[in-house]
Amino acid sequence: MSSIKAIRGFKDILPDEVGWWQEVERAARRVCRLFGFREIRIPVVERTELFARSIGQDTDIVEKEMYTFPDRNNESLTLRPEATAGIVRSVIENNLAAAGRPLKLYFIGPMFRYERPQKGRQRQFHQFNIEAFNVADPHIDAEIILLLAQFLDRVGVEGVEFNINSLGCQALDCRPKFKKNLQDFLRARQEQLCPDCRRRLEINPLRVLDCKVDRCQDAVKDAPGILDFMCGDCREHFDVVLKAIEQAGVKFTVNPRLVRGLDYYTRTTFEALAGELGAQNAVAGGGRYDGLVKALGGPDIPGLGFAVGLERLIMLLSQQKTLDMSTPALSAAAFDQTTASIGFKVVQEMRSRGVWAEMEYEHASLKSQLRRANKLGSKWVVILGPEELNNHEALLRDMTTGEQKKVPFFPEDTRATVNNIVQVTGIIGDEEDQVD
Repeated sequence: MSSIKAIRGFKDILPDEVGWWQEVERAARRVCRLFGFREIRIPVVERTELFARSIGQDTDIVEKEMYTFPDRNNESLTLRPEATAGIVRSVIENNLAAAGRPLKLYFIGPMFRYERPQKGRQRQFHQFNIEAFNVADPHIDAEIILLLAQFLDRVGVEGVEFNINSLGCQALDCRPKFKKNLQDFLRARQEQLCPDCRRRLEINPLRVLDCKVDRCQDAVKDAPGILDFMCGDCREHFDVVLKAIEQAGVKFTVNPRLVRGLDYYTRTTFEALAGELGAQNAVAGGGRYDGLVKALGGPDIPGLGFAVGLERLIMLLSQQKTLDMSTPALSAAAFDQTTASIGFKVVQEMRSRGVWAEMEYEHASLKSQLRRANKLGSKWVVILGPEELNNHEALLRDMTTGEQKKVPFFPEDTRATVNNIVQVTGIIGDEEDQVD
């Protein structure tokens, strides 16, 4: 009988890889705490209508990429392809923004899209999301860009570049005016466009600017830019954002061709790029979506956010640096059932103090146990044999230098024994891991 394998595009994250994920998630949570963002956790499955109404019925995500299925009541459900719509749904349903104060949330979790798996992109992928509500002031736009910059700096990404644009608003003399001019420009060149972009031309021409097909990129090379059509309010908003980011020392480029692939974006939009990822080099992106909450049946409040693709970020990090893997501080080597029982208590006492400790369960030779401790990367080994037991002394071996030291050993007083071990080794446990 053949073995069962993972579904194509659904990848195991193995123990040797998980350290990267833990480092990135830890950095995300720390930065969010500094900026006052609180974690929210939303369901993996939502009603399909939520994504059709928020992302856009005519987007590639909704038309081609969603995992959609009927439940037993024949209701159409979808595995979430992105997090913003679900977070907005939760904000509305749970009345989280009712107080009118700034509501700042973050989310880390898996998404699902049916697209061709490739380097750094799977059908189940993970994102770190930031979402903020109830703030129209442009300084919040700058704040979340600076949060993203600090996060990428904290995890150690090198060579990050920020592209920033404004998509304007729905006022007649702003984005609608730009949209008409862009349509006129593209209609004169529609023979150069791919079939998808010919359709987008009439539905949402801004998406043509985001197409990655070479001939479409050539066709829009001289297209009009939104910055030439922005109304006064949008121009003022954008100028404040740019000034605040510049004053904070974050380098950026204003890119009038930058649009986001989702329908709900307005005004500020941005991407963080990392050149080592190749042609698809965006590691994060986001922007403002002031009309989305209202479009999904909630109050007319502003919102904005971003998403970081964790697979691509971790792939980039693994190319740029080596992960500093933690190793056990102490291993216990024992030789029979009696000394193993004592060693087991020593190891548990160390763990209760927040120290990573291991022991050999098989009563192998000392040489074999030291070899295993060295392979684990243990910094110290406490050697417990019948002779040590009789002399009330344990041997401590420094695995870096090979030096051995004797410490007083009390078979009936594990705490006193561990106190002696700690005094000699200087091992300090992690306070967060200590057992009360």
